[in-house]
Amino acid sequence: MFLILLLLLRKFAWGPMMNMMKEREEHVASEIETAENSRKEAEKYLEEQKKEVEKARQEAQSIIETAKKTSEVQGEEIIAQSRREAERVKESALAEISREKEQAVAELREQVGSLSVMIATKIIEKELDEKQQEQLIEEYVKEAGERL
Repeated sequence: MFLILLLLLRKFAWGPMMNMMKEREEHVASEIETAENSRKEAEKYLEEQKKEVEKARQEAQSIIETAKKTSEVQGEEIIAQSRREAERVKESALAEISREKEQAVAELREQVGSLSVMIATKIIEKELDEKQQEQLIEEYVKEAGERL
């Protein structure tokens, strides 16, 4: 009886149970292999992302350095242009001052000349003594000074 029971158990219980255990073992092995493949893919993706981040950092650093150089060059150009403009304005102002000075001197000479002629005319018209001539000259000089 025991042997029959053992044979029946082996045929109906032990075989299917072993098959089920084998299938379960294969399923677990398959899941482990899938998980391992996923992990490897994730690591590969992570490495690619690290390389991309490093590449982006290098590009950003390059852009920053280029921007710094460009701003320095532009700053130097602006300073040079400002200096040239200041020099041009200075030269223009000096030329204008010189022209106005020459014009003032010319006007002064003209006035002095006309005053000299007037004084000479007055002196000739009047025969004055020395004291009166000095007084007349001082009046005309004072009058000329007021006109200037």
